[in-house]
Amino acid sequence: MKHVRFRDPAGAVRRGKYQDGIVHFANESYDKESDEIDVLPPCEPSKIVCIGRNYADHADEMDSTVPDQPLLFLKPPSALAGHGDTVTVPAGKDRIDYEAELAVVIGEQCRHVPEDDAMDAVEGITCMNDISNRDDQRQEKNWVRGKAFDGAAPLGPVLATPDEVPDDAAVRSRVNGDLKQDGTRDQLIFPIPELIAEITTYLTLEPGDIIATGTPEGVGPLADGDEIEIEVEGVGTLEHTVCIP
Repeated sequence: MKHVRFRDPAGAVRRGKYQDGIVHFANESYDKESDEIDVLPPCEPSKIVCIGRNYADHADEMDSTVPDQPLLFLKPPSALAGHGDTVTVPAGKDRIDYEAELAVVIGEQCRHVPEDDAMDAVEGITCMNDISNRDDQRQEKNWVRGKAFDGAAPLGPVLATPDEVPDDAAVRSRVNGDLKQDGTRDQLIFPIPELIAEITTYLTLEPGDIIATGTPEGVGPLADGDEIEIEVEGVGTLEHTVCIP
């Protein structure tokens, strides 16, 4: 099953079922791409926990080593953007990159979760673009300027239950229609249950919190006006544009 969080014509925020391009709520139905509704990020997280270098080929293309344990960093809720949005990135930077990611949305408060029970805490899976400001990321250790700026986490468009997403689901990005990344979920160095177990050793995850599981190889720079598509097999395709001042 898939769900969409949206703002209806009256301005109310709703959560509807999604099927074949149509959003259903109560007795109303809307085309997801119509101007009648605004598709919103599918959850309201207290935090976005991101995983760095979780694909070996991506670590290699960044001239970095594969970490011995999950490499964690955070994005705030203010980094969220939605399907169809135009994201304005920091001005005056030489390189702003796209990064396609499979994102996990947590469904219940959890702490110290064993790997065997980890998927029970997952409400669903969606698409995320971990937009990265490489200029500042290279200069700082905590990556606040590089990763946590406003709009740095476009998310959506729908939330799919875990059974909808194959164990080897494709994770892809396209820029202006050209395929840039084409990885799979089963290439993750640290799979989802291991990530949840590791994160909840240190942090309490709340309903709506997001784990962005890392990006496959093929990241690259964006230009002003670029149209980005992030696809996760079983979820669908997140689309947004970018504005570089």
